[in-house]
Amino acid sequence: MGRALGALFFIIASRALFVFLCRAIMVVKLSTLSICLGLSFAALNLFALLNPARFAAAARKFPRSVPVGVVLTLAGTAWFIWNVNHEPLADFETIKPFLFTLFVGVGLGTCFFVQDFLAVRGLSVLFLLLGKLMVDAERWADSEWRLVIAVWAYVLVLAGMWFTISPWRLRDLLNWGTANETRIRVTSAIRLAFGIFVAALGFTVF
Repeated sequence: MGRALGALFFIIASRALFVFLCRAIMVVKLSTLSICLGLSFAALNLFALLNPARFAAAARKFPRSVPVGVVLTLAGTAWFIWNVNHEPLADFETIKPFLFTLFVGVGLGTCFFVQDFLAVRGLSVLFLLLGKLMVDAERWADSEWRLVIAVWAYVLVLAGMWFTISPWRLRDLLNWGTANETRIRVTSAIRLAFGIFVAALGFTVF
């Protein structure tokens, strides 16, 4: 009973949060999206660069973390439902109530019955949704630098599909990336530089 109430709370909260964020993003330019993504990515990797031991411990626990998996899965479910709800194709209008019920059932069912690597599966869904958002935002930008965002988006989509099919691959990748502090610092520094670069594009080009 407690787990059911917790899952219900998470889906309501995540739905409200992502409705707010998605509505905000719909009116945000590529510049703002690039700044937010770049700075967020840079902040994560700055933490890894400054605290490699803590980052390694958290990264290794992530793939099998059920609480984190529940949050990510329900967040992805809420975001996906929001996208379906705002789908302009008239062919979907009559079946939207059925689709909403189906997707909510799949999201909740996944949290209860597919808990193995749940965090990876939830993250994969968010990768796919974020990739769509990035492509939609960069599509009409009047700069060739928009291809940086497009390529990043397609990398996220490919990673989302790959980790959905083989979620243990992310575990193996994280174990490799956190094998020692030197590797953590080098890879984090590269990702940190990329995050700063994307944010700089948002501030100057987009």
